[in-house]
Amino acid sequence: MRPTLAEIYAEVYADRLSDPFFSVQGFEDRLDGQASLPGWEVVLGYAVDQPIGYAYGSRLPQRTGWWSKMLTPLPDDFTDEYGGERTLALFELMVRAPWRKTGAARRIHEELLADRPEERVTLLVEPTHPKVQTLYEEWGYENVGPQQPFPDSPIYATMVRQLR
Repeated sequence: MRPTLAEIYAEVYADRLSDPFFSVQGFEDRLDGQASLPGWEVVLGYAVDQPIGYAYGSRLPQRTGWWSKMLTPLPDDFTDEYGGERTLALFELMVRAPWRKTGAARRIHEELLADRPEERVTLLVEPTHPKVQTLYEEWGYENVGPQQPFPDSPIYATMVRQLR
C-alpha cells in the first residue's frame, strides 16, 4: 500500500515536491512514524480498479506532542489525552484531481471515521487554503488555533470535530 500512498501524494503535491518538507521522502518519513502509532488506519478510495485518494490517521497516545506544537496554548482539559483513546489525528486526506468536487473526499473521510472509538478527530489545514478550511467547517470541524508541527513545516490551522 505504501507505493500507492506515495504515488498519490506525489501527484497531489507535484508543484511543491522541491520543498524538503513536502518532498516524497519527507512524506514517507512522516508516514513511517504515523503508521507506527496505535490505532493507525487507512481508507483507500477506488474508481473501478484505480486508486483515487485516501485518508489515514492514528490515535493520539496519552503522552502526545500534538498539542504542545500549538502556537497559542489550549486549556489542559482540552489537551489531556486521558487513556490514550480520546483523539484521532487525521494525518492525510487527499484525492486525485479528476475526482475532486465529486464527494469522494467526504466519502473517504467518513469511512475512516465510521467505526472509530475516539471522542473526536483533529487535523491540520494550511490557512493559505481557505476553501479547504471552509469545507472542513461544513463537515463539522472547528478551528482551535495555529500550530507548527515540525520546524520545517508551514503553520497550520488545527481543527477538531466531535465524533461522539
